[in-house]
Amino acid sequence: MDDRLTTQTREAEPDEAIISPSGVARSPATGPKVYVRTFGCQMNVYDSERMTEALSAHGYAETGAVEDADLVILNTCHIREKAAEKVYSDLGRIRQVKGARAASGSDTVVAVVGCVAQAEGSEIVRRAPVVDLVVGPQSYHRLPELIARTRSENRSLVETEFPEEEKFARLPQRAPSRGVTAFLTVQEGCDKFCTFCVVPYTRGMEYSRSVADIEHEARALVAGGVREVTLLGQNVNGYHGAGPEGRSYSLADLIRHLAQIDGLERLRYTTSHPRDMSDDLIAAHGTEKKLMPYLHLPFQSGADRILAAMNRKHTAREYIDLVGRIRAAQPELALSTDVIVGFPGETEAEFADTLSVFAEVGFAAAYSFKYSPRPGTPAEKLSDQIPDEVKADRLARLQSVIERQQALFSQRCVGRALPVLFEKPGRRPGQLIGRSPYLQSVHAKAPAGMLGRVVPVEISAFGPNSLAGVIRPE
Repeated sequence: MDDRLTTQTREAEPDEAIISPSGVARSPATGPKVYVRTFGCQMNVYDSERMTEALSAHGYAETGAVEDADLVILNTCHIREKAAEKVYSDLGRIRQVKGARAASGSDTVVAVVGCVAQAEGSEIVRRAPVVDLVVGPQSYHRLPELIARTRSENRSLVETEFPEEEKFARLPQRAPSRGVTAFLTVQEGCDKFCTFCVVPYTRGMEYSRSVADIEHEARALVAGGVREVTLLGQNVNGYHGAGPEGRSYSLADLIRHLAQIDGLERLRYTTSHPRDMSDDLIAAHGTEKKLMPYLHLPFQSGADRILAAMNRKHTAREYIDLVGRIRAAQPELALSTDVIVGFPGETEAEFADTLSVFAEVGFAAAYSFKYSPRPGTPAEKLSDQIPDEVKADRLARLQSVIERQQALFSQRCVGRALPVLFEKPGRRPGQLIGRSPYLQSVHAKAPAGMLGRVVPVEISAFGPNSLAGVIRPE
């Protein structure tokens, strides 16, 4: 996800359809082609990369044109209703493409994978008969064999079980990275059961990969040119994987372990729960130089009654005090968050409590959403739903606050020399784009040879979505 968590204050999900296929083929152009469209979070981006790697081993090359694809995959998100409906809208267009290809003698397999697949299962095939394959996020390692089955049996298949075999053990080695940054899933699922959230039902309970497996994947990424790795998990700071000494590693242990990899310049992690910000993880923010001074820590509401109804297991004051402890360990910390407005029963005074948290904490960035009922979640059954026009008004007021705080944080960067990891060419000749330690997009005039390097850039200006600067002589 290119913009990741920096400037998203929209009503919608963090970038519905956040990634488009690159068109870079990893297998001969004469073989079958796959088109992947990804909705939702960074973990879905990671999952899409792993799916294309698994399919590459079976001869598939990626394409950026759905009309050329023998296999179309929609990797879906079920966090909010709009995301699911966008999938069905896409399937309507894909049905026309599949029909046109069939008329010219070309077969097309359409697969819906991810969280919408897990949540809705066979209902997807009923609503959209164009779909040949429905696969949950814990079974995408079986895609090649399921594609073969749906072709040979000439029928739609639905695979939404939680298989006993470990998904990651069945996936192929990571392919060489196409960039200098990469996502790496270390933990999946969640045991928190927030009343608005579908993750425990679509991703399952918490599971942590072993340190050895994660290290192996990280070293492969670094060997392929990656310089920054973001550790992913639905509740990543709840990580408790098997360590090399036979003991369970915390996320802080894992970060310190990975930081020893030569060539790995930067580490990040997302997304965290306030209840799992342990003392050792807080300390790591102050002591581990490769851990970037940026933290995404959702608080969702500033009203204690709403937080209890959400089953968040923390109060507003506990969140504020936690932020104070983290900033004491890392004074340079930039903080981003998630907030839901219009949760059932939220009063105007309780919405004001949320604004008070923003005033007291100060955020560099935030995602903000209107509450959207998700089928199967406890909050869906609450009777005191908030009218949409009230939610829209509160969202607009909150986003105004977020935009001011984000601009203030960016303004404070002007005149500073920030270490920037250059990731890709910019839009203008001789321009490169990279990321600051605070995950801001930074552009500067620089030679192409600086791609993949961390370079000091003196920030001279800022805009709504990026910073501009001049490279300082080293």
